[in-house]
Amino acid sequence: MGLGADRVLVVIGRTRHKMVMAELQEAVKRGGKFIELRLDFLAKAVDFKRLAPLKLCPWVATLRRVTDGGRFSGTEQERQIIIRQAIVSGVFEWIDLEMDIAASIPRFGQVKRIISYHNLTETPANLEDIYADMLSKDGDVYKIAVLAQTPTDVTRILNLQRTAPKPTVAFCMGDIGQPSRFLALKYGAPWIYAAFNKERGIAPGLPSLEEFKTTYPVRLIHPGIKVFGVVGDPLGHSLSPILHNHMYQRLKVDAIYLPFRVPRGQFPQAVEAYAGIPVEGYSVTIPHKEAAAQLARDKELMVEATGAANTLVRRDDGQFIATNSDYTAARDSIKTHLAGRPPEATREISQCAVLILGAGGVARAVAHALHREGCQLTISSRTPERSHKLAEEVKCKTLDWHARHSIFFDILINCTPVGMHPNVDEAPVHFSVLKPGVLVFDTIYNPETTLLIREARARGCETITGVDMFVRQAARQIELFTGHDPDLAVMREIVRKALSPLTHGRDDEGIV
Repeated sequence: MGLGADRVLVVIGRTRHKMVMAELQEAVKRGGKFIELRLDFLAKAVDFKRLAPLKLCPWVATLRRVTDGGRFSGTEQERQIIIRQAIVSGVFEWIDLEMDIAASIPRFGQVKRIISYHNLTETPANLEDIYADMLSKDGDVYKIAVLAQTPTDVTRILNLQRTAPKPTVAFCMGDIGQPSRFLALKYGAPWIYAAFNKERGIAPGLPSLEEFKTTYPVRLIHPGIKVFGVVGDPLGHSLSPILHNHMYQRLKVDAIYLPFRVPRGQFPQAVEAYAGIPVEGYSVTIPHKEAAAQLARDKELMVEATGAANTLVRRDDGQFIATNSDYTAARDSIKTHLAGRPPEATREISQCAVLILGAGGVARAVAHALHREGCQLTISSRTPERSHKLAEEVKCKTLDWHARHSIFFDILINCTPVGMHPNVDEAPVHFSVLKPGVLVFDTIYNPETTLLIREARARGCETITGVDMFVRQAARQIELFTGHDPDLAVMREIVRKALSPLTHGRDDEGIV
């Protein structure tokens, strides 16, 4: 499936002409139909004649200064000479000109002009004045790229995009600003940017062409599309966007699901800022689950019990309903596994002694769910005050973190981030406690086979991976967001394919 006409401008930046040429060919093979050549990356003088034979789609020429996030190290006079050469070369349909030099570079032929402004440190207070000044320049499209430091910066840039009187591409750079790169299309941008090679470090937070092909349905974004997302910090490991967006496509839901990175302590302000989009529902992850529970007007009983919510759904009046799909997902993962044991090994969940590692949002959901099932619980975490608080709620024992290897258990549940990507060589316990027949449940899903899971299997333990819980909690969220009942088997297949180092998250059918 295609990328959606010219809605994605694929950025190529390499130091050698040979590599530029190779990436030009490969970008077209992968569906690129509109390409920006970052001429400032080239270590040698630009050879326009050498590049011309590879032209299979419209090109944009960009020669960016270091102060604007580029790599051109020559003088400004030398840079403007090369820009003029690019314009008259006959190779490019578009030229990118910073707003301060636009007046000194006259139009030539049919070459269209992008008037751009970049700020790599902030979203300036006088952004609207800067934009008004840009509009007085002779351009065909106006580009604004600023760094987001808070969610409020994101909404400012989106409001500017929404009310733009001329064709404009406005977005925030950086992880916090990433939603704006996609939502620019919702609010009328003619295109958005993607890196052909994300490792080139072209711009902070710039998505890759591969992500547009496998994760974000760019061709379907329109003014009325509904917006959902995952909110947390960090989010680089999250597979929620790829899973939700694929399932929305399969269920024919007119929606897109985006990552909203929100630093600790900024959750209420972020939700208020994003109300204008509006975001119709959030999947909530570390470190905002407790804050989400406090923010919601309506709370399901499991949220009241745990004090943590991993799902917020917007009501018609703009307020949120909070639920905790971790609660049911953890319970159902364990009960389904126990029910699948041979008859002679079958054991009721209420008969099991359970050691829970951690006392954060996931641990709270797991502890309350298993307490309700009648399990004998023990909680151990690296923050004793949180362990004691949770233990009081579920009327169980706590264990000092350094003594966690001294207790008997039938089920070990890791609710800490120890072992999560990229720290995949870590485990939350000594492997000596992993006895044959013990059930080891690691709530981490990236990677699925954590070091803990791998060692548990090697020692004859039964295992449940985080993928099972992740899929179950996501299925409940999709049901709450869309009203559809998704297929768990299909969801597991999507997640495992995304986690596979061979496919690196690619889906042969694509999503866009």
